[in-house]
Order: sequence, then structure tokens, then C-alpha cells
Amino acid sequence: MSDISEESVRHLAGLARIALTDAEVTALTAELSQIVDVVAQVTSAVDADTPATSHPIPLSNVYREDVVTDDVLTPEQALASAPEHDGSRFKVSAILGEEQ
Repeated sequence: MSDISEESVRHLAGLARIALTDAEVTALTAELSQIVDVVAQVTSAVDADTPATSHPIPLSNVYREDVVTDDVLTPEQALASAPEHDGSRFKVSAILGEEQ
């Protein structure tokens, strides 16, 4: 059993500026004790031969080759379905409080 006491819970709640009722302190004391006990069990199961892992399955990124092709849109094609444009650029609403 862990050494979590109601006084410890009240102290931590005070540091976090969390107001707790007596019932909440009692409930949190039991819950925190359980959490500390479970962490202790997991820690005891790990020995020096257990490798540190962040994922149970090895991860690797999948990349595709960056291939240059001739399939490029012309400015006219890119702007063809734009709601507004000035012939060479998209027109968008002003942002960050700027006037239009």
C-alpha cells in the first residue's frame, strides 16, 4: 500500500489551487493510492533486460518518390474555378482586421 495520505492530497490540492470537499479528498486518496500501487507493480515487472519502448510495434515512415512530371496546371487552369481572381492571382477576403 502506498503512503498517500489525506494530508498529502490536501497539500497537492492547495498547490494546484483546487478546492476539494472532504468526500473528494477521501475518494482521491484511495484513487491515488491505487494508481501508485499499480505503477509500482509495473515498475517491478521491468528488469534490466527489458528494452525501453515508446510503441509495441516498430514504426517507420512511408514515403513516395518525388517525381517531376509534365502534368502542371497553367495559371489559367488553376484560376478557372476560383470564385474571384484578378487574372493572375486568387482574390481572398482580408484577414486579421485589415480593410478590403
